[in-house]
Amino acid sequence: MNTSRGPLAILGLAALLAATALAPSARGDEIRLKDGKKLHGVIVSYEDNMFKVKTDFGYVLVEKDKIAAIIPDTPADSTDAKAALKPAPKTEPATSKDAATGALTPAVETSKQAKTATITNAAVRPEIPLTATKSDATPPAIKPVNATPKTALASPVAPPPPPKVEPPPVKEEVQGNLYINHEYAFRMYKAPSWEIIGDAGQTLPNAIVAMGTNNESTLLVVGYEKSKTALEPAAKAVEKKLSEVYDNYRLISQRTAPISGMPAVEYHYRGLADGHDWSGTLAVVARNGEIFTVLGMTYADTDLIQIQENVITRAVTSLEFTQK
Repeated sequence: MNTSRGPLAILGLAALLAATALAPSARGDEIRLKDGKKLHGVIVSYEDNMFKVKTDFGYVLVEKDKIAAIIPDTPADSTDAKAALKPAPKTEPATSKDAATGALTPAVETSKQAKTATITNAAVRPEIPLTATKSDATPPAIKPVNATPKTALASPVAPPPPPKVEPPPVKEEVQGNLYINHEYAFRMYKAPSWEIIGDAGQTLPNAIVAMGTNNESTLLVVGYEKSKTALEPAAKAVEKKLSEVYDNYRLISQRTAPISGMPAVEYHYRGLADGHDWSGTLAVVARNGEIFTVLGMTYADTDLIQIQENVITRAVTSLEFTQK
C-alpha cells in the first residue's frame, strides 16, 4: 500500500464514496470480421462500400468485404446493415432481335418495371445525371419578398427597458461558527480554526465543501451524489473503499443513528497514511434518493487528538438539512 498520499488526496476518495454503482455502457451491435476480430458499436451510416460504426472510443470505418457477420443488439436495429452485406444479384440485360438487320439490341425496361424494382437504402447512393436539361439546370424563380409592410404603425413603439440584472444567488456562506450551503440545503458547525478550502469541487471529485486547519492536520469534507442504492449497502461500499486507502486500517466502531432526522450509518476508524496515524469519522446519510458522506480525519499521533476528535464529532452530528 502506498503511503505517500497527501491529506487532500485521502479526502479525494471521500467525494467518490457515494458512487456505489456504475451505469453499464451500451455495447450496441457485434460486428464480426473475417480475420476473427470483433467490434461492438452502432452502425450509423453506409457509404462507398464502408460502414461507419460509433463505438465507445469514437467512430470507426469498416469495409463491407471484411465483415463476416453482424449480430445486432436488438434484431430490428441492423436490418438495413445486414441487407447491405448481401451481394446484389447479377442480372443480364434483356435483348431483342431487330426485324430488319437481325442484330441483337438491349431491350428497354418499361417504366412499370423500373418503379417496382427494389433496392437497399443503405447500399445505394443517388446517381448524378451526366447531362442536365434546361429545366433541370435553371432554378425556379423566387418571388421577391416585399420589404415594406402592408400596414405601417401610426407611431414608433419605444423599446422595452432592459431587464434588471439580479445578483447571482449565494450558494454558501459562513455565519460565525455556522457553515450554510444554500445549493444543497444543509448547514453544519465549523470550528473557528477551520478554513474553507476553495474550489473543493475541482480538487475533490463530487465534493460539496472541504474545510480544515492550515497545516491540514485536521480536515473534513462533505460529498454528495444522487443514488437509488439503499443506505445499508451504500454505507458498506463506502467503508470498504475507505479501508483500501489506509495502511493498517482498523474499524473501531459502527452504529446506525439518524442525523438531522435522516437515516445514517456512522463509522470510527484508525489507519496509517502520509506518514501519520489518522483517526477518522465517516457518516453516510440518505435523503430522498440522495447520499451525503461526511468524512472527518485528524492526526492520532499528537496530544490534541482528543480535542480534534470532539470537534469532528460536533461537526458531523450538527449536520442539519433545510428546505430548498
